[in-house]
Amino acid sequence: MAYDLEEQEKIDALRDWWDKNGTRVVIVAFIVAAAVLGWRGYQWYEQHQATKAMGYFEALETAAQQNTEESKTRLLAASEALRTEHGGSAYASRGLLIAAQYLQEQDDLKAAQEQLNWIISHSDESAMVSVARLRLSALLLEQKQYDEALQQLQNPSTAYAGLYADRRGDVRYAQGDIAQAKTEWEKAVNALSDVAYAQIVQLKLEALGKEK
Repeated sequence: MAYDLEEQEKIDALRDWWDKNGTRVVIVAFIVAAAVLGWRGYQWYEQHQATKAMGYFEALETAAQQNTEESKTRLLAASEALRTEHGGSAYASRGLLIAAQYLQEQDDLKAAQEQLNWIISHSDESAMVSVARLRLSALLLEQKQYDEALQQLQNPSTAYAGLYADRRGDVRYAQGDIAQAKTEWEKAVNALSDVAYAQIVQLKLEALGKEK
């Protein structure tokens, strides 16, 4: 096919540009394509991992609702999988809270504490850590490990200040330190936003008055 002079000049210019930049264009195109495929692959992997984590969580939750000889075994296996394979997922901390409650009800306090300690040490969610510390303090109180319980109740966030004060009051009362228990329960009443809960704590204060 014959080209006029202007068209030939354009073709020659295009060939010259391609000779100079063609390799770079191919490399850039390859990088972009690889990035797109990599991102889609990452999204698929993340979704796949989330699905697996949800599966372990549901298995743990189901085991916690049952009372068979195999329930505890299945629950502990699911808990282990969440910790070791999906520790960064939101399912891990929530699953371990359920596991801890179940194990406490089964009187396996050591295993329950292990679940809560993992949350405290590994969770990135401050609310989950706060709940785990509160529950761990209850286990320690039950075992009369008062100093250890109080250590879990230091420096709470504002949202948990009332609950932590109430629990500190429980610990102090168990220790026989009535004055300090009264101080903590008064703090709890002032900090709690839940009126019903505050009334319960108020009953503790009134009971202290009757003991005198």
